Amino acid sequence: MNNRRDVLRLLAGGGAAMGLSACGELPRGEPVPRAAATRATVLGLPNERFHPVIDMKLIEAELAQAAERRARFHGVTRAADMPPYEMLAVSGGGENGAFGAGLLCGWSEQGSRPVFDWVTGVSTGALTAPFAFLGTAYDPQLREVYTGITTRDVLRPRGLIAALNDDALADNAPLFATISRYLDDRMVRDIARAYGEGRLLLIGTSDLDAQLGVIWNIGAIAASGHPRATDTIRRILLASAAIPGAFPPTMFDVTLDGRPYQELHVDGGAFAQAFLYPPSLTAQRRQRTAAGQRVVKAEAYVIRNGRLDPNWSRTERQTLGIIGRAIDTMITMSGANDVMRIYNATRADGIGFNLAYIGDDFTQVSPQPFDNPYMRSLFDFAYARARQGYPWAKKPPFGV
Repeated sequence: MNNRRDVLRLLAGGGAAMGLSACGELPRGEPVPRAAATRATVLGLPNERFHPVIDMKLIEAELAQAAERRARFHGVTRAADMPPYEMLAVSGGGENGAFGAGLLCGWSEQGSRPVFDWVTGVSTGALTAPFAFLGTAYDPQLREVYTGITTRDVLRPRGLIAALNDDALADNAPLFATISRYLDDRMVRDIARAYGEGRLLLIGTSDLDAQLGVIWNIGAIAASGHPRATDTIRRILLASAAIPGAFPPTMFDVTLDGRPYQELHVDGGAFAQAFLYPPSLTAQRRQRTAAGQRVVKAEAYVIRNGRLDPNWSRTERQTLGIIGRAIDTMITMSGANDVMRIYNATRADGIGFNLAYIGDDFTQVSPQPFDNPYMRSLFDFAYARARQGYPWAKKPPFGV
């Protein structure tokens, strides 16, 4: 089952039976003017987020500052003496996020899971990423999130008419409540502490007005001391998991040149199913590698919460079936392309590549979105494999 396709199908079907009445057009604030997205701010922090498609300067500066903090934390003065750099990217995948959660918890039990210096997350991966970033101490919460929740903890159907007159087929207020229950002030303080050690936690969303991917600097927000920091981080995670059409966009009130505007953010998967780092960040590393000079050893781990092989399925000659299958195909290929892009970047940079994904040895199918028995089975499957020593793939299973 593909999460986005089947969430839409489930909600549309349920809505037809409910027969809810239509409502008027929903109000929204003035959007940020064209070509001004990079200057708008939510909390007034200069490094709260990045727009890598437009401007790399901010994220390059942030990486340099993080390297300085990391050097101080480890007590080294030369870049060549830095300990190995560990990176993790966690993809989208809805209820298949139980795969990544099980893998991380089993990896902890196995004993070789590193402390990650750089963690990125998109969609369900955004919900996993903070726990992965903070390490094994947060494994109990990570396990509970993916084995203890049900559909009721994620969404409330609105009805079919909402597709035409509202901003989504479902209300994701239950998901926000779930996020808020786990991402508390203590967790935010721990994220801030890790940021002070030179580690970075980055979450991707999609800005609909600007049609841009946005990378949020969660550690900087957590460390800011801003009174709205915790709520903002919760809303970023909610936005990253907001499947367009199924869940409402998350509205961010922003300021530009002293004037208020409003942005609509949705699932980061609309921009990329997974990301690790923009290749331009490591241009100097590539130059040093090509010249045979020493660089800090680095390992990249990519958790693809889904399959990477084509998933045959009979397509019914109906509108929802055809649209759903087309969306399913686009998402599958987008995920495969993202994995290939990350692989090519790490290979060019001399960074170790390690890939985990749901293979054909897991045969269960989720009967509905966020089905609890399915998530438990998938969690247990990944946990058992990781506890024995997960067989990380060193290259994608296609195209190389």
